[in-house]
Amino acid sequence: MSLSDAELERYARHIVLPQVGGVGQNRLKAASVAVVGAGGIGSAVIPALAGAGVGRLAIIDDDVVELGNLHRQPLFRERDAGYSKADLALQFVRRLNQFVDARPVQERVTADNAGELLGGHDLVIDGSDNFATRLAVSDACVRLGVPLLSAAAVQFQGQVGLFRARPCYRCFVGDAFDADDCDNCAELGVLGALTATVGSFAALLAVNAIAGVGDDQAGLLHLFDGEKLSWRAIRIPPNPGCRACGSGEG
Repeated sequence: MSLSDAELERYARHIVLPQVGGVGQNRLKAASVAVVGAGGIGSAVIPALAGAGVGRLAIIDDDVVELGNLHRQPLFRERDAGYSKADLALQFVRRLNQFVDARPVQERVTADNAGELLGGHDLVIDGSDNFATRLAVSDACVRLGVPLLSAAAVQFQGQVGLFRARPCYRCFVGDAFDADDCDNCAELGVLGALTATVGSFAALLAVNAIAGVGDDQAGLLHLFDGEKLSWRAIRIPPNPGCRACGSGEG
């Protein structure tokens, strides 16, 4: 796979970076990434990945735009209310970068369809707003052997973690949050700028992982405090009793 003259010009500021170069940019072009959620996290992740030249993007979201989304989802405008987020995100990508092959998937990820929706990708980025979806995504990624980058933001707290099979996201949260009625930002609230911060960090982590920049971040959970404006990282240990990646015996 090689870069055209137009791509060389478009990505020149990447290619001049010794950590990225032509090799890293070609890795981005060859990558296929599934983004679960075109909401607050996705509104930062999708433009960043499309701008960076990730070759294929699947944008998975069954929701439509509501006015209450707009303070944290700059992909959309007031006139977009009632229209599909996935379709609108696709239009955004097409306007931004002709070299990205993006497709919308207007489905909600569940335990039943996660394998079909997420299989065949090099990386899954989950920006969904509820635990049931996150765990369905995580369990499927473990089964498929696909790396998962999980990002979440609520109130003033954010978290981003890269998981490569073991430990997995379920090792972090356990089995208590599989119900569909678990808390999400609709009930708890979220600062608009927080989702942009967390989503941009997730996009940076994804680009670095794909292009081979820096140390492997798998198993590290990066936590952001939006009140104190501080980041810290913790190591997630594998749970031997995890029913997704462990023995299943506590």
